[in-house]
Amino acid sequence: MSRVLIPLAEGCEELEAVTLIDLLRRAEIEVVTAGLEAGIVTASRGTRLQPDTTLDAVAGETFDMIVLPGGLPGADHLDSDPRIQKMLREQVEHDRPVAAICAAPKALANTGLLDGRQATCYPGCIDASDYPEVSFTDTAVEMDGLVTTSRGPGTAMDFALSLIETLRGTEVRQDVEAALLRP
Repeated sequence: MSRVLIPLAEGCEELEAVTLIDLLRRAEIEVVTAGLEAGIVTASRGTRLQPDTTLDAVAGETFDMIVLPGGLPGADHLDSDPRIQKMLREQVEHDRPVAAICAAPKALANTGLLDGRQATCYPGCIDASDYPEVSFTDTAVEMDGLVTTSRGPGTAMDFALSLIETLRGTEVRQDVEAALLRP
């Protein structure tokens, strides 16, 4: 079974976090949510999320993918956390994928993981002139090698489904999507 880490930071975008957790679990992917600190995380719209564990408790574990939800100031907290930066670098160094949505791709950009790649993010959250080695697009989901990025809350389902396809294949993605009754 594939195993995915979703770090939850104060001020994360709850629609993105919950959509990712829900859809990946529907695909029978083990999702581990980890708070940057112990306790309940209050998301950007006031929704309270109870992580499964803390980041420190899982820092040495192996995950098939690490996925960062966006939202502000949640994405800023992820970006400035040296544990997250280290885990993201190690993930890619070991040829395991990483993904980020909304404002969270800035954590990937600041670790150099977007260098030489195409990426997308929430408009205005990253100044493209600060990252001339990254080719920013306005697509809903951008997959480039081991890195997947997405635009924002409205693209969360497409993003989660693309991650399911990466981890479990097209057939599982189609099964999960069909059960959602999307138009």
